[in-house]
Amino acid sequence: MTAPILSAQHPAVGRATPGRLRAILRVDGWSTAVFGVVLLACGRPLSEPLGLPVTWSVPFGIAMLGGAGALALIAGYPHVPRRLVVTVLVANALSCAALVVLACTDVVPLTGWGRAFMVVGAVVVMAFAELEYVALRGPQRAGGS
Repeated sequence: MTAPILSAQHPAVGRATPGRLRAILRVDGWSTAVFGVVLLACGRPLSEPLGLPVTWSVPFGIAMLGGAGALALIAGYPHVPRRLVVTVLVANALSCAALVVLACTDVVPLTGWGRAFMVVGAVVVMAFAELEYVALRGPQRAGGS
């Protein structure tokens, strides 16, 4: 009889909360996809009130759809690989930082509503990162490590 061996380099998330982590990743993926579609479909109408040029909203929307696809793939693994969840955490942290930079600088000619939009986006991204981090760490605490 053969049993799968988990290497120390690429351990899967412990079995205590894989369902919780998987659900968080799926919700993160769906919300990212919806937001990407909104940026693609409504880029032109949102351009004036937010100050976000279509030349920015289209690449953001496409990137978000790619990220949503990646999240769906990660959440679909039978055992969610820890290293991929860490990658999601890093990507979320970088996305949050980028949104804050855009909100606090004049790189993009955002309106007040546009700055608020970016800050709210940063808070949502960081909230997902926090939920994913807590779910990832849960099995380690429960196991006494």
